[in-house]
Amino acid sequence: MIAPASEGRHRTNGTERHVPVLYAEAIEFLRVRAGGTVVDCTVGLAGHAAGIARLLGPKGHLIGFDRDPEALELAKARLDLVCEELGSQAPKVTLIDEAFSTIARHVEPASVDGLLADFGMSSLQLEARRGFSFSADGLLDMRMDTRSGPTAAQVVSELSERELADLIYTFGEERRSRRIARAIAGRVITSTSELARIVASTAPAMKKDRIHPATRTFQALRIYVNRELDEIHALLEAAPKLLKPSARLVVISFHSLEDRIAKDSLREGARQGIFEILTKKPVTAGEEETERNPRSRSAKLRAAERTVSG
Repeated sequence: MIAPASEGRHRTNGTERHVPVLYAEAIEFLRVRAGGTVVDCTVGLAGHAAGIARLLGPKGHLIGFDRDPEALELAKARLDLVCEELGSQAPKVTLIDEAFSTIARHVEPASVDGLLADFGMSSLQLEARRGFSFSADGLLDMRMDTRSGPTAAQVVSELSERELADLIYTFGEERRSRRIARAIAGRVITSTSELARIVASTAPAMKKDRIHPATRTFQALRIYVNRELDEIHALLEAAPKLLKPSARLVVISFHSLEDRIAKDSLREGARQGIFEILTKKPVTAGEEETERNPRSRSAKLRAAERTVSG
Protein backbone atom coordinates (compact mmCIF):
# COMPACT_ATOMS: atom_id res chain seq x y z
CA MET A 1 0.00 0.00 0.00
CA ILE A 2 1.24 3.46 -0.89
CA ALA A 3 -0.62 6.37 0.61
CA PRO A 4 -0.01 10.12 0.73
CA ALA A 5 0.17 11.24 4.36
CA SER A 6 -2.28 14.06 3.72
CA GLU A 7 -5.22 11.70 3.20
CA GLY A 8 -7.60 11.19 6.13
CA ARG A 9 -7.23 11.49 9.87
CA HIS A 10 -6.08 8.81 12.29
CA ARG A 11 -5.68 8.48 16.01
CA THR A 12 -2.51 9.97 17.42
CA ASN A 13 -2.32 7.95 20.66
CA GLY A 14 1.23 6.72 21.08
CA THR A 15 3.14 9.24 18.99
CA GLU A 16 3.68 11.62 21.87
CA ARG A 17 5.52 9.09 24.05
CA HIS A 18 8.03 8.12 21.36
CA VAL A 19 11.42 9.83 21.68
CA PRO A 20 13.64 9.48 18.60
CA VAL A 21 17.22 8.48 19.39
CA LEU A 22 20.14 10.69 18.29
CA TYR A 23 17.65 13.04 16.64
CA ALA A 24 19.87 16.13 16.30
CA GLU A 25 22.83 14.08 15.10
CA ALA A 26 20.75 12.22 12.49
CA ILE A 27 19.31 15.45 11.08
CA GLU A 28 22.75 17.05 10.97
CA PHE A 29 24.40 14.15 9.14
CA LEU A 30 21.48 13.81 6.71
CA ARG A 31 22.03 17.45 5.71
CA VAL A 32 18.39 17.82 4.69
CA ARG A 33 17.90 20.51 2.06
CA ALA A 34 14.75 22.16 0.77
CA GLY A 35 13.49 20.46 -2.37
CA GLY A 36 15.31 17.21 -1.71
CA THR A 37 14.07 13.64 -1.50
CA VAL A 38 14.68 11.88 1.81
CA VAL A 39 13.82 8.28 2.65
CA ASP A 40 13.15 7.25 6.24
CA CYS A 41 13.44 3.48 5.99
CA THR A 42 12.12 2.90 9.52
CA VAL A 43 9.55 5.64 9.91
CA GLY A 44 8.11 4.15 13.11
CA LEU A 45 6.12 6.81 14.93
CA ALA A 46 7.65 9.57 12.75
CA GLY A 47 10.02 10.89 15.40
CA HIS A 48 12.77 11.63 12.88
CA ALA A 49 10.41 11.96 9.91
CA ALA A 50 8.44 14.87 11.40
CA GLY A 51 11.64 16.89 11.72
CA ILE A 52 12.75 15.99 8.21
CA ALA A 53 9.38 17.04 6.78
CA ARG A 54 9.77 20.52 8.29
CA LEU A 55 13.04 21.03 6.41
CA LEU A 56 12.10 19.78 2.94
CA GLY A 57 9.81 22.58 1.79
CA PRO A 58 7.00 22.35 -0.79
CA LYS A 59 9.21 20.88 -3.52
CA GLY A 60 10.62 18.23 -1.24
CA HIS A 61 9.55 14.60 -0.92
CA LEU A 62 9.61 12.45 2.21
CA ILE A 63 9.28 8.71 1.66
CA GLY A 64 8.72 6.50 4.70
CA PHE A 65 8.79 2.71 5.02
CA ASP A 66 7.42 0.57 7.84
CA ARG A 67 6.14 -2.99 7.84
CA ASP A 68 4.27 -2.47 11.12
CA PRO A 69 0.78 -1.35 10.01
CA GLU A 70 -0.11 0.02 13.43
CA ALA A 71 3.03 2.14 13.62
CA LEU A 72 2.50 3.38 10.08
CA GLU A 73 -1.04 4.49 10.90
CA LEU A 74 0.25 6.53 13.83
CA ALA A 75 3.11 7.94 11.75
CA LYS A 76 0.61 9.01 9.12
CA ALA A 77 -1.47 10.81 11.72
CA ARG A 78 1.55 12.69 13.03
CA LEU A 79 2.78 13.65 9.57
CA ASP A 80 -0.73 14.76 8.59
CA LEU A 81 -0.64 17.22 11.48
CA VAL A 82 2.82 18.46 10.52
CA CYS A 83 1.75 18.99 6.91
CA GLU A 84 -1.41 20.77 8.04
CA GLU A 85 0.69 23.07 10.20
CA LEU A 86 3.12 23.77 7.35
CA GLY A 87 0.31 24.45 4.89
CA SER A 88 1.66 25.51 1.49
CA GLN A 89 5.22 24.82 2.71
CA ALA A 90 4.53 21.12 3.35
CA PRO A 91 6.47 18.55 1.32
CA LYS A 92 4.99 15.62 -0.52
CA VAL A 93 4.83 12.65 1.83
CA THR A 94 4.55 9.02 0.72
CA LEU A 95 4.25 6.15 3.18
CA ILE A 96 4.90 2.58 2.09
CA ASP A 97 3.47 -0.31 4.07
CA GLU A 98 6.31 -2.74 3.40
CA ALA A 99 9.67 -3.80 4.78
CA PHE A 100 12.55 -1.54 3.82
CA SER A 101 14.23 -4.43 2.02
CA THR A 102 11.78 -3.72 -0.84
CA ILE A 103 13.09 -0.17 -1.27
CA ALA A 104 14.46 -0.73 -4.79
CA ARG A 105 10.94 -1.61 -6.01
CA HIS A 106 9.56 1.75 -4.88
CA VAL A 107 12.39 4.26 -5.22
CA GLU A 108 14.03 5.28 -8.50
CA PRO A 109 17.79 4.86 -8.94
CA ALA A 110 19.90 7.95 -8.18
CA SER A 111 16.86 9.86 -6.87
CA VAL A 112 17.56 10.10 -3.12
CA ASP A 113 19.34 12.97 -1.34
CA GLY A 114 19.26 11.40 2.10
CA LEU A 115 18.50 7.95 3.52
CA LEU A 116 17.95 7.24 7.22
CA ALA A 117 17.55 3.85 8.89
CA ASP A 118 16.98 3.62 12.66
CA PHE A 119 17.02 -0.10 13.45
CA GLY A 120 15.65 0.28 16.97
CA MET A 121 12.15 -0.77 17.99
CA SER A 122 9.52 1.91 18.41
CA SER A 123 7.85 2.61 21.76
CA LEU A 124 4.69 1.07 20.32
CA GLN A 125 6.40 -2.27 19.75
CA LEU A 126 7.68 -2.30 23.32
CA GLU A 127 4.13 -2.44 24.66
CA ALA A 128 3.41 -5.74 26.44
CA ARG A 129 0.74 -6.83 23.97
CA ARG A 130 3.29 -7.00 21.14
CA GLY A 131 5.39 -9.61 22.93
CA PHE A 132 8.83 -8.08 22.34
CA SER A 133 9.60 -7.36 25.98
CA PHE A 134 9.26 -9.20 29.29
CA SER A 135 9.02 -6.02 31.38
CA ALA A 136 5.26 -6.73 31.44
CA ASP A 137 3.44 -9.93 30.55
CA GLY A 138 2.13 -10.35 27.03
CA LEU A 139 1.61 -12.88 24.26
CA LEU A 140 4.87 -14.25 22.87
CA ASP A 141 4.49 -12.77 19.38
CA MET A 142 7.42 -10.47 18.40
CA ARG A 143 6.29 -9.94 14.80
CA MET A 144 6.75 -6.41 13.48
CA ASP A 145 4.25 -7.23 10.77
CA THR A 146 1.50 -9.07 12.63
CA ARG A 147 -0.20 -10.07 9.38
CA SER A 148 2.27 -12.76 8.38
CA GLY A 149 5.03 -15.09 9.50
CA PRO A 150 5.48 -17.32 12.55
CA THR A 151 5.29 -15.90 16.06
CA ALA A 152 8.07 -16.36 18.58
CA ALA A 153 5.85 -18.88 20.37
CA GLN A 154 5.64 -20.96 17.19
CA VAL A 155 9.40 -20.79 16.69
CA VAL A 156 10.03 -22.08 20.22
CA SER A 157 7.56 -24.94 19.88
CA GLU A 158 8.39 -26.00 16.30
CA LEU A 159 12.16 -25.69 15.91
CA SER A 160 14.44 -28.47 17.06
CA GLU A 161 16.65 -28.08 20.09
CA ARG A 162 19.73 -27.74 17.89
CA GLU A 163 18.09 -25.13 15.65
CA LEU A 164 17.01 -23.12 18.67
CA ALA A 165 20.46 -23.32 20.23
CA ASP A 166 22.08 -22.13 17.01
CA LEU A 167 19.76 -19.14 16.58
CA ILE A 168 20.07 -18.09 20.24
CA TYR A 169 23.86 -18.27 19.97
CA THR A 170 24.07 -16.55 16.58
CA PHE A 171 21.49 -13.78 17.00
CA GLY A 172 21.66 -13.37 20.78
CA GLU A 173 25.39 -14.00 21.26
CA GLU A 174 24.31 -16.10 24.23
CA ARG A 175 27.03 -18.53 25.35
CA ARG A 176 24.55 -20.67 27.30
CA SER A 177 22.37 -21.21 24.23
CA ARG A 178 22.38 -25.00 24.36
CA ARG A 179 21.25 -25.09 27.96
CA ILE A 180 18.46 -22.62 27.21
CA ALA A 181 17.37 -24.43 24.05
CA ARG A 182 17.19 -27.72 25.96
CA ALA A 183 14.80 -26.08 28.45
CA ILE A 184 12.43 -24.46 25.94
CA ALA A 185 12.52 -26.49 22.70
CA GLY A 186 9.21 -28.11 21.82
CA ARG A 187 7.34 -26.49 24.71
CA VAL A 188 4.12 -24.55 24.34
CA ILE A 189 5.13 -21.19 25.79
CA THR A 190 2.59 -18.50 25.07
CA SER A 191 3.61 -15.55 27.25
CA THR A 192 6.70 -13.37 27.57
CA SER A 193 6.86 -13.73 31.35
CA GLU A 194 6.76 -17.53 31.12
CA LEU A 195 9.65 -17.61 28.65
CA ALA A 196 11.67 -15.11 30.71
CA ARG A 197 11.07 -17.16 33.86
CA ILE A 198 12.20 -20.42 32.24
CA VAL A 199 15.34 -18.83 30.76
CA ALA A 200 16.24 -17.12 34.05
CA SER A 201 15.86 -20.34 36.01
CA THR A 202 17.87 -22.29 33.44
CA ALA A 203 20.67 -19.77 32.96
CA PRO A 204 20.57 -17.42 35.97
CA ALA A 205 22.35 -14.08 35.94
CA MET A 206 26.02 -14.05 36.82
CA LYS A 207 27.61 -11.39 39.02
CA LYS A 208 29.12 -9.48 36.08
CA ASP A 209 25.83 -9.40 34.15
CA ARG A 210 24.15 -6.00 33.87
CA ILE A 211 21.13 -7.29 31.95
CA HIS A 212 18.33 -9.75 32.67
CA PRO A 213 19.38 -13.34 31.81
CA ALA A 214 16.58 -13.61 29.22
CA THR A 215 17.56 -10.46 27.30
CA ARG A 216 19.79 -12.18 24.75
CA THR A 217 17.28 -14.96 24.11
CA PHE A 218 14.53 -12.43 23.48
CA GLN A 219 16.82 -10.50 21.13
CA ALA A 220 17.66 -13.67 19.21
CA LEU A 221 14.03 -14.67 18.76
CA ARG A 222 13.04 -11.17 17.66
CA ILE A 223 15.81 -11.02 15.06
CA TYR A 224 14.92 -14.48 13.76
CA VAL A 225 11.17 -13.89 13.61
CA ASN A 226 11.59 -10.63 11.69
CA ARG A 227 14.62 -11.64 9.57
CA GLU A 228 16.18 -8.40 10.75
CA LEU A 229 19.76 -8.97 9.64
CA ASP A 230 18.66 -10.10 6.17
CA GLU A 231 16.60 -6.91 5.93
CA ILE A 232 19.60 -4.76 6.83
CA HIS A 233 21.87 -6.53 4.34
CA ALA A 234 19.27 -6.01 1.58
CA LEU A 235 18.87 -2.30 2.37
CA LEU A 236 22.59 -1.54 2.49
CA GLU A 237 23.16 -3.46 -0.73
CA ALA A 238 20.45 -1.43 -2.51
CA ALA A 239 21.34 1.99 -1.05
CA PRO A 240 24.30 3.00 -3.29
CA LYS A 241 22.21 2.67 -6.45
CA LEU A 242 19.41 4.81 -5.03
CA LEU A 243 21.54 7.68 -3.73
CA LYS A 244 22.45 10.69 -5.83
CA PRO A 245 26.09 11.82 -5.89
CA SER A 246 26.85 13.65 -2.61
CA ALA A 247 23.72 12.13 -0.96
CA ARG A 248 23.97 11.06 2.66
CA LEU A 249 23.32 7.68 4.30
CA VAL A 250 22.71 7.56 8.07
CA VAL A 251 22.30 4.32 10.03
CA ILE A 252 21.45 3.96 13.72
CA SER A 253 22.00 0.52 15.27
CA PHE A 254 21.37 -0.83 18.76
CA HIS A 255 23.42 -4.00 19.12
CA SER A 256 26.70 -5.38 17.85
CA LEU A 257 25.24 -7.53 15.07
CA GLU A 258 23.51 -4.56 13.42
CA ASP A 259 26.46 -2.25 13.92
CA ARG A 260 28.90 -4.79 12.49
CA ILE A 261 26.86 -5.07 9.29
CA ALA A 262 26.66 -1.28 8.95
CA LYS A 263 30.35 -0.78 9.66
CA ASP A 264 31.47 -3.50 7.24
CA SER A 265 29.11 -2.27 4.51
CA LEU A 266 30.31 1.33 4.72
CA ARG A 267 33.95 0.26 4.84
CA GLU A 268 33.50 -1.92 1.77
CA GLY A 269 31.72 0.94 0.02
CA ALA A 270 34.61 3.25 0.88
CA ARG A 271 37.12 0.69 -0.38
CA GLN A 272 35.27 0.57 -3.70
CA GLY A 273 35.11 4.35 -3.92
CA ILE A 274 31.32 4.42 -3.48
CA PHE A 275 31.23 6.11 -0.06
CA GLU A 276 33.19 8.63 1.91
CA ILE A 277 32.75 7.72 5.57
CA LEU A 278 31.76 10.70 7.70
CA THR A 279 32.01 9.00 11.11
CA LYS A 280 35.43 7.49 11.81
CA LYS A 281 33.96 6.24 15.08
CA PRO A 282 30.24 5.69 15.70
CA VAL A 283 28.39 8.66 17.18
CA THR A 284 26.77 7.88 20.53
CA ALA A 285 24.32 9.70 22.76
CA GLY A 286 25.54 12.24 25.28
CA GLU A 287 24.90 12.16 29.01
CA GLU A 288 21.88 14.44 28.80
CA GLU A 289 20.16 12.26 26.20
CA THR A 290 20.88 8.98 27.98
CA GLU A 291 19.41 10.38 31.19
CA ARG A 292 16.31 11.56 29.35
CA ASN A 293 16.00 8.47 27.16
CA PRO A 294 17.74 5.34 28.56
CA ARG A 295 17.18 3.45 25.27
CA SER A 296 19.73 5.73 23.62
CA ARG A 297 22.61 4.27 25.66
CA SER A 298 23.23 1.46 23.20
CA ALA A 299 22.61 3.49 20.01
CA LYS A 300 25.42 3.97 17.49
CA LEU A 301 25.14 6.23 14.46
CA ARG A 302 27.26 5.81 11.35
CA ALA A 303 27.11 8.06 8.30
CA ALA A 304 28.56 8.18 4.82
CA GLU A 305 28.33 10.32 1.70
CA ARG A 306 27.86 8.92 -1.80
CA THR A 307 30.83 9.87 -3.91
CA VAL A 308 30.45 11.58 -7.27
CA SER A 309 32.62 9.07 -9.15
CA GLY A 310 31.78 5.82 -7.37
